[in-house]
Formats: sequence, C-alpha cells, structure tokens
Amino acid sequence: MRPWRFVVWLGVVSLLADFVYEGARSVTGPLLASLGASALVVGVVTGAGEAAALGLRLVSGPLADRTRRFWGLSIGGYALTVLSVPPLGVVGVLWAACALVIAERVGKAVRSPAKDTLLSHATAATGRGRGFAVHEAMDQVGALVGPLTVAGVLALSGGAYGPALGVLAVPGLVVLGLLFRLRARVPDPEAYERRAPAPPGAPRPDGRLPAAFWTYAAFTATTTAGFATFGVLSYHLVQRHLMTASWVPVLYAAAMAVDAVAALASGWLYDRIGPRVLAVLPVLAAAVPALAFTHTVALAVAGSLVWGAAVGIQESTLRATVADLVPSPRRATAYGFFAGVVGGASLAGGALTGALYGHSVPLLITVVAALQALALVLLAVTGPGRA
Repeated sequence: MRPWRFVVWLGVVSLLADFVYEGARSVTGPLLASLGASALVVGVVTGAGEAAALGLRLVSGPLADRTRRFWGLSIGGYALTVLSVPPLGVVGVLWAACALVIAERVGKAVRSPAKDTLLSHATAATGRGRGFAVHEAMDQVGALVGPLTVAGVLALSGGAYGPALGVLAVPGLVVLGLLFRLRARVPDPEAYERRAPAPPGAPRPDGRLPAAFWTYAAFTATTTAGFATFGVLSYHLVQRHLMTASWVPVLYAAAMAVDAVAALASGWLYDRIGPRVLAVLPVLAAAVPALAFTHTVALAVAGSLVWGAAVGIQESTLRATVADLVPSPRRATAYGFFAGVVGGASLAGGALTGALYGHSVPLLITVVAALQALALVLLAVTGPGRA
C-alpha cells in the first residue's frame, strides 16, 4: 500500500471513530448538567477526561516502543472508546456518566502514541505537515457528521440521550473491522520511513529524548493550560439560554469544520516555514473566552468557532512537530511524554476555566490572556526548529 493510501485509510478509521466519540462529546456538558452537574463538575470531568487521554500516554507510549505492538495497542484503544460511548446515554446517574466520559478518553490514551507512530512513518514519505493535516481533516469529517447525527436523533426523540448515543455503536463496529484489515495489509508501516530519505539535521537515535522536545513540550503545556474545554463552552450556551441543547451539537459540528480547515492550512504552512506557524495558537486560545463567554449569541458562536480553529492546530501541527523532533525508535515514548505534560495542563485548564467561570468571567479572560502571552514568550525563546 502506498504511503498516501495508508494515510487516507488510517484517516477513514479516525473519521469513523470521531463520528462516535465527537458525537458524544458534543453533548457532554448538557448531558452531565441534566444529571445534576455544576459548571465546576463539568469542567473538572471534561478536564480530567482530557488529562486521562493525555497523561496515561506516559505509560502507553513507552509500552508501544518497548513491545513494538503498535497495531495491538491501536486496536485495543479504539475498542475501549467505541464500547464506552453507547451506554453513556442510558446510565442515568452522574457518577456512572462521569466514569464513561473518562473511560472513552482512556481508550484514546491507549491507542494514540501507537497510532501516531504508525502515521508518522507514512508521513515521512508524504510530508509531515500535509500528512498529519490530511489525517486531522478526515478526523473532522467524522467530528462534523457525528454531532449532526446526535443533534438529529435528539430532535426526533424529544431530547432523549439514549437513542442519540446508541446509534453511534454502528460506526464503532466498522472502525474495528477496518483496523483488522489495515493490519493485515500493512503489518510493518515503519518500512515507509526506512525507505524515505532522512531530512537534513535529523536527530540520531541515542536512547534519549532531545532537549528541543522538552522545551517544545513546555510551550504546548502553557498554551493548553489556558484553553477552555467545549464542555464548559456548551454549559455556558445552555445555562445562559443562548442555545438549546439540541443546537449545541450543530455548533460543535461547525467548530469541527473550522478545525479541518485550520489543520490543512497550518499543515501546509508547516511544510514551508516550520514550527513558526504555531505562534497563531496562543492568539486563538486567548480569543476563545473573550468571545465565547459573552451573553451575545453571535459572539459566543464566534468564540466556539475560534475554539475549533485552535483545536485543529493542536491536533495536527503540534503532533507533526513531535515526529520531526524525535527519531523513530523513541517516537511513541515521545508522544506519550508529550501528551503526559499536556495532560496535566488540560486538567488544570478544565478546572481553571470551570472555577473562574463560576466566579468571574472578566477574571477568567484576563488569566487566560496572561497564560497565552507567556506561551508566546516560551515559543519565541525556545524556537523549536525542524529536525
């Protein structure tokens, strides 16, 4: 299978998986609120979910490098995700719903370092920025269709979460079938990278993670610590009566469409100018609360779309940079440690925005702006270069 074809098929897997879990995430805030959750609980649970999705990669990343079982970990992680979502709409008690939200994110932690390493091998031949960007754009097709499907079923069922999330079992089963097929067709994706010429200045494998990787992780952690979760954004929209719960998935779908465009644009620029393109990320993150936590529908919607653009860069170009900074034998470990650092920042960001939202929105906006200014300084000081 040619490298681009492998990237596209792995993108189809991600598309269908995003159909499942982004469909669920689009209503996490209102669903938890319907079970009695406060803004702080929503912020902590969604932040903890992101922390689990990222922090547990400290284990799954080194495990993938040590065992080289990239396909097995990918399949196991996807299985946990697609099995956690359908019951979310019928459990009926807050603690169980919170556990399922976090379990879905744990599935992402299990699979992501291994899956990103598989993808990084193929993108060595296609161009890292473009390869990761195309994969992320395909992700967002699923992230667009999933929330729209949930919104449609919610509307038809009178707001019942059970049918809306139960329908997501179908694409989940297809995900698992495609993964087994891909593993049979491409058992050793690392062969793509072995055949590709090494870029000038590429790091040599010496058993350690490069210093540039750690400074880059510090920048990413800082900007993530000041980034609101969509759970808190959607909580604001529904609780302030700016939007009904059935319309929240539609807005989320629109944000995912913006995500795809931002990923493609930043990936294209990354292959031309390198990591300097990442300077736009703190600017977007600072704009999110200033727009989204207003009492004007148009501004709140604009803030949610800016949130989508920032997520597009986070999910594509940030990952591409890691692949260029770290050689193949330690890359899954690097993805794991990178995610672990950012996971702590995600938990802090979810709790921070949830707590400050309930206390003072102007203070929330000020604190986030200060964090993003610090992130810009770190990016300028550390200046991660192309490996």
